[in-house]
Amino acid sequence: MKKLIVLTFFLISFFTLYAQQVLFPREENTCRIMSYNIRNARGLDEITNYQRIANIIEKVSPDVIALQELDSVTQRSNKADVLKQLADITRMHAIYGAAIPFQGGKYGIGILSKKRPLSWKNIPLPGREEVRALLMVEFDKYIVFATHFSLTSEDRITSIKIINELANHSDKPVFLAGDLNAEPDSSEIKTLATNWKILNNTKDATFPANNPVNKIDYIMGYAKGGKTYSVHQAKVVDEPVASDHRPLFVDVRLSTSEDKVMRTQPYLQNPSTDAMTIMWMTNVPCRSWVEYGTDSTNMQRARTFVEGEAMANNTINRIRLEGLKPGTKYYYRAVSQEITLYQPYKKEFGDTVRTTLSSFTTWNDNLKDFTALVFNDLHDNYDLFDKLYAQVKDKKIDVIIFNGDCIADVQSEDVAVKSISHYCEVAGGNNIPTIFIRGNHETRGAYSMFLWNLLEKKGGTHTYGAFNLGDTRFVLLDCGEDKPDDHWVYYDMNDFTHYRQEQADFLRKELASSEFKTANKRILIHHIPLFGKNMDEYNPCKDFWEPILANAKFDVSLNAHTHEFEYIPTGKEQNNYPVMIGGGPSEKSGVVTVLEKKGNSMTLTAINVNGAEVLKLDL
Repeated sequence: MKKLIVLTFFLISFFTLYAQQVLFPREENTCRIMSYNIRNARGLDEITNYQRIANIIEKVSPDVIALQELDSVTQRSNKADVLKQLADITRMHAIYGAAIPFQGGKYGIGILSKKRPLSWKNIPLPGREEVRALLMVEFDKYIVFATHFSLTSEDRITSIKIINELANHSDKPVFLAGDLNAEPDSSEIKTLATNWKILNNTKDATFPANNPVNKIDYIMGYAKGGKTYSVHQAKVVDEPVASDHRPLFVDVRLSTSEDKVMRTQPYLQNPSTDAMTIMWMTNVPCRSWVEYGTDSTNMQRARTFVEGEAMANNTINRIRLEGLKPGTKYYYRAVSQEITLYQPYKKEFGDTVRTTLSSFTTWNDNLKDFTALVFNDLHDNYDLFDKLYAQVKDKKIDVIIFNGDCIADVQSEDVAVKSISHYCEVAGGNNIPTIFIRGNHETRGAYSMFLWNLLEKKGGTHTYGAFNLGDTRFVLLDCGEDKPDDHWVYYDMNDFTHYRQEQADFLRKELASSEFKTANKRILIHHIPLFGKNMDEYNPCKDFWEPILANAKFDVSLNAHTHEFEYIPTGKEQNNYPVMIGGGPSEKSGVVTVLEKKGNSMTLTAINVNGAEVLKLDL
């Protein structure tokens, strides 16, 4: 019986909490500002109840709430600090602004906030019946002015002049919230509206709470400074008893400063003779496009459309430039404009941000000279990557290939973005296309299934494939994990067996294709080796692929995974082609592989962090 009671209590508490959380749902990247004249927590039933007011605040869950008519240790409140009582219950930070001394304590206004304020100031405002106050509280991205205006029109007009002057000198967006004791058609509100935008719906009355007919509570945004924001939601809460006013709130999305819109620089993906994909990420939802052309002073716009709709209101941008001329240099820049409001019949925008001008050259089927770099097993060791790249940065590089385990255990988008951004920014990925091949570590982590949101597969379809760089054929394979599919660590969520079989079918077709047969050079790249030390214990890729590759005419196979550099000449392990296994994620074993093609000749050079040539082959 006791267990049943406990369970019932738990379920009631859970569903009560859930109901509170979804009572006023909000969109991402919005800020919720609330205003409430609580009459010292004394309701229309003449009961003073702090918990009741706190419950209302928690149901609305504002980021900041401006409160009016607050006692602080007065006789009337039985020496209670009303704001502190509410702060303790709601677990919010409290800033009090005293207006007048009263009954041994103080009487005034206050602000509660989820985040700790950076600074605050309490400024007196005129009031003939009693002095009023303006509480200025600064947060990271905005400032909130909380106030309770005088009952006298002349005092309100004077207060507006003071508030405007303070707002005009603020370097952040400013919001004004409080009981202004004036109707929307009054001269005071009309005066305010010349510099402030009223964010709440002035058709919704707030006073008296049990039968509201007066519209005297407001939330406004200072508009004169040019700092923009969009209103996503504005409501007066249906609360008829807890105070003589009803609470109101607005959800706003602040426009992002120009230097904070872009999350990454653009990086080139999926290169070809007549197309190139430009990718980049933003910190906020945007509409985006690419400006490009062979003449940097005369460029056209390219956007992504999906079934007639422009891809927008997203943060991951992928724009494919098609119909390009082979072997041609193109200039481009990525452009994003923040979307602060995206509704069916209304949209609002922030700043338009352009990246610096970059360039790329499309590939050419007749190309005989090129340089390709291959990295592997970096495991997010950025210092190692930087040192390896420093050894080859002066070369004219046409493509960079990351052969697996360069992004270690993709647990989150942030992890993947950090790695991709670092590699591309250091290596000039805005000018040099990069190709990412999965290793076994890229298949791990909560975000692994979504990694390709941030990258583009070569050919755009599979994690394996083939392409020509000039007269050289590259064949890329995806080995998958390094343990059997039924290993306990995969929790019955892997089936690489069928994926390897699918690639075996692809290999048969590829080796029979004219592109492969007519190529001057042929390079095989995959992460887990088919040959090498300690590769006999579990090597399913060899079982699937080696019977097909046994007679294939590859000039070299580039592999990784073992964290130990190794070169296996043709025939040493019954391999039909030379095999080079790159090193590991340490300065002791790490290498960068350089493929340099000149005419009909190709060399492979493995270089360590000290610039020494660990291996050099004529292919």
